[in-house]
Amino acid sequence: MFADTSQVQNRAPGSSETGSTMRLIPYILISLFILTSSFSAEPGKPNIVVILADDLGYADVGFNGCKDIPTPNIDSLARHGVRCSSGYVSHPFCSPTRAALMTGRYQQRFGHENNPTFLPEDTKVGLPLNQITVAQLLKDAGYTTIAVGKWHLGAAPCFHPNERGFTDYFGFLGGGHQYLPGVKGSSEYTVTLLRNKEPVEQTEYMTDVLSREAAAYIRKY
Repeated sequence: MFADTSQVQNRAPGSSETGSTMRLIPYILISLFILTSSFSAEPGKPNIVVILADDLGYADVGFNGCKDIPTPNIDSLARHGVRCSSGYVSHPFCSPTRAALMTGRYQQRFGHENNPTFLPEDTKVGLPLNQITVAQLLKDAGYTTIAVGKWHLGAAPCFHPNERGFTDYFGFLGGGHQYLPGVKGSSEYTVTLLRNKEPVEQTEYMTDVLSREAAAYIRKY
């Protein structure tokens, strides 16, 4: 599903070469791949990249013993950073876990305990609008933010990432998507990709598309 997103930052952590004002801090947000990047123009404020691997097993990365899936750059981040080896998700389903990560609250506190059905016309099925997201807080603090990939926090316009604090968005609003263009599937898994709120045609392998978008955004800032 995802080999090694840290390819977007080839410089090894700890190197003195920082580029312009960038200091990337992995805060581990992907699911087919969702990458949230937050960048500040103000000196002294850290840049943030959150990588979420949806359904990633504990032993699916090299630093936890995986032998058949190379993850050298992720392993480097673990080797040069901090490993929270006793951290656990707050729910076994993907959307409630995302809701908790986005809000910093247990999902049962605000009734988001199940995966939402893909209902673009339903303004009740999604991350409750009365919940403040980390993207909103970062925006208020002067950050530019993007979410790339799977959203799965509501398909109605009111739940769109641009309405929940993200400056930019590229991806799909449902709980998953076909990897290859033209492959048949349910409406949720063949929904049109979006760049912010504009439709984008899928022309190649999904992981390549999303990875390139994330890398381009990091390079831009």
